[in-house]
Amino acid sequence: MLLTTLVWLPTIGAVALLLLDARDPRRLRQVALAITTVTFVVSSLLWVGFDRTRPGMQFVEQRAWIPGVGISYHLGVDGISVLLVLLTAFLTPLCLLSAWTQVTTRVKEFLIAMCLLETAMLGVFVALDLFLFFVFWEGMLVPMYLIIGVWGGPRRVYAAVKFILYTMGGSALMLLAILALYFLQDPATASFDYAAALELRIPPHLQLPLFLAFSLAFAVKVPMFPFHTWLPDAHVEAPTAGSVILAGVLLKMGTYGFLRFALPLFPDAAVRLGPVVIGLALVGILYGAWVSTVQPDMKKLIAYSSVSHLGFVMLGLFTLTPQGLVGGLLQMVNHGLSTGALFLLVGMLYERRHSRLIADFGGLWAVLPVFSAILLVVTFSSIGLPGLNGFVGEFLILVGAFQRSRVAAVLGTSGIVFAAVYLLWMYQRVIFGPVRHDENRRLPDLGAREVWTLAPILALIVWIGVYPRPFTALTEPAVAELLQRVGARRAAAAPPAGVADATAVAAAVRPAAPARSAGSAAR
Repeated sequence: MLLTTLVWLPTIGAVALLLLDARDPRRLRQVALAITTVTFVVSSLLWVGFDRTRPGMQFVEQRAWIPGVGISYHLGVDGISVLLVLLTAFLTPLCLLSAWTQVTTRVKEFLIAMCLLETAMLGVFVALDLFLFFVFWEGMLVPMYLIIGVWGGPRRVYAAVKFILYTMGGSALMLLAILALYFLQDPATASFDYAAALELRIPPHLQLPLFLAFSLAFAVKVPMFPFHTWLPDAHVEAPTAGSVILAGVLLKMGTYGFLRFALPLFPDAAVRLGPVVIGLALVGILYGAWVSTVQPDMKKLIAYSSVSHLGFVMLGLFTLTPQGLVGGLLQMVNHGLSTGALFLLVGMLYERRHSRLIADFGGLWAVLPVFSAILLVVTFSSIGLPGLNGFVGEFLILVGAFQRSRVAAVLGTSGIVFAAVYLLWMYQRVIFGPVRHDENRRLPDLGAREVWTLAPILALIVWIGVYPRPFTALTEPAVAELLQRVGARRAAAAPPAGVADATAVAAAVRPAAPARSAGSAAR
C-alpha cells in the first residue's frame, strides 16, 4: 500500500482543501504544505526500503480494475523510476513555499491544482499498466493547463493552449500505439499490463511505427528539437511554482518514457533510429545554448537552457552504454534541482523588482549578498563545476558518448562550454558592475522562508557532487537489466541463421564497457 498512499495522498489533500474556507488563505497554504511534506516523508520510505542490489520492480501492487479488457491497477518502482518519484515529492512542497506570497488570488484553487498535479506526476512514474499510465499522463495536463492559464503572465492563455495542444497531439499517437500493443496479443489473454507488453515479440517492421508513435509523445514532453517551441512560452508565462514543476518534473516524463517504453519495447527500432535521436539531441544541445546566449529575459534564458540540458540527457540515454544511461538518469535529477533553483531565484527577484530583464539589474552583490551567493552556487551547478551535481551526470554521459561516437562526445562537450558562456554572462550582468537603477538599491535580501526553500536543494547539489554513489547505486541494476533486455530482444527479433548473430547484436547494443561501474567512473 506504500505506493498507493504516496500517489493518492495529495488528492486527499486536495479534497481537504476543497472543504476549507477560501477566505483563510494562510490556513489553506499550511494544510497544502503539510500534505505535500507528508507525501515527501512517505516517499523517503522508498529510499530507505529500496533494495539496491537487484533489478526489477519493487513495492509492487496489483489489483483488477477493468478485468473484461485486461486493465489493472498496477504500480511499482525500479531503479529507473525511484529517483524521479523522490524528486517529484521533494520539489512539490518547495514550490508551495515559493508561492507563499507570490500567488495571492484564487489561492484555494491554485493549491488544489498543485496537489492534483502531484498525484498525476507520481502516477506516471509508478504505473505499470499502459492504460493507467496514459490516464495519469493525460491527467497531468488539466492542472498544469490551469496553473499556466489562470496564474500566469500576460500571455498565459496563449502559452497554456500551446502547451496542451502540443502535448495532446503527441499523446494521441501514443494511445494508438498502446492499442496496437494490446491487439497484437492473444485475444484470450490480452491485457494492458506492462509485463505482457515486454513479452511480445514484435517484428522489426512493426517496431518502427510503434517506436515513432511513442517517441513523438515523449519528444514533445522532453522537449527535443524541433518540438521545443511550446517550452519557452510556457516557462515565461507560468508562475514560479509552475515553472519549477515544469522544468523539474514534467520534462522528465518524456525522458522517462523513452527509458520505460521506447527502448525495452522496441529495441530494434531504437537501435536503428538511435543515430537520428543522437543527432537531434546534439542539435538541441547547441541550439538551446546559442539561443540562450542572446536572451534578454532571465526566465526565457533558463527555459532555452533546458532544451540544451535535456538534449544532453537524451544523448546519454541513446548511447546505450551503462555510463551513458546512469549519467542520463542522474542528470534528470540534477537538472530538476539546478534549473528548479534557478527558476526559484528568478521568481524571488521578480517578486521584488517586477522585472526579469537582465538589463534592468546590475550591482546586486552589494544589495543582495545572500541571493547573489546562492545564485552563484546554482549557476556553477548548472554549468557542471566539479564538486557539484551537474559535473557527475555530464561526466558519465560524456564517457558513454565517447564509447558510442567521439564526434558526438566532442559536440556534446561544446554544449558545456556554451553553457558557461550564457550562464556566467548572465550572472556578471545581473550581479556585478554598477547599480544601474535606484530601485535596485532598495531591494530586500532573501528572507528566512526563502532561504529555507532553497537550502534543501543546495544540500542535494553538494551531496550529489561530492558523493554520488548512493544515487548511482539505485540505478545501476535497472540499467544493466535494461541493456540486457534490449540486446536479448533484438537477438530474438532478428532473422534466423546466418543473417544476424545474437552475440554480435548484443555487442552492438552494449559496447564493451570498462570493468568499473558507472558509479565508480563518477568517483
